[in-house]
Amino acid sequence: MKKKRFNPITDRSSEIITFLMASPDMPDDADLRFKIELSIEEAVENVVRYAYEGGIGWLEAGTHLDDKSLILTIELRDAGKPFNPLEEADPDITLSANERPVGGLGIYLCKQMMDSITYRYEDGNNVLIMKKLVSPERA
Repeated sequence: MKKKRFNPITDRSSEIITFLMASPDMPDDADLRFKIELSIEEAVENVVRYAYEGGIGWLEAGTHLDDKSLILTIELRDAGKPFNPLEEADPDITLSANERPVGGLGIYLCKQMMDSITYRYEDGNNVLIMKKLVSPERA
């Protein structure tokens, strides 16, 4: 996995997103890239905004393409307060934006755009892993 640690992460969301999207692991397909980039933006913004008290902390980000070039893995790791975004209830998207409570839409979008998202808390770190099937013959 190609990784980079960003420290501090305050005001560096675009730099982190650009690093991940510039990975040679990323597909050329524009539709896939859009879905992946949107998911990365939402996940990175959550860490930058909420993981650390006062916003100062680190984020390690990386990508990996499996040996068959079928599955792209994006990993985000931080030492912020433990938070599993997958435990949050999906927002009621039948409500208008004015009626819906604030929050939760970003991770909902990630779940819709990516093929799998997993979370674990290990060694004092939040680890979010997003996977996307990127082969030309994708289902």
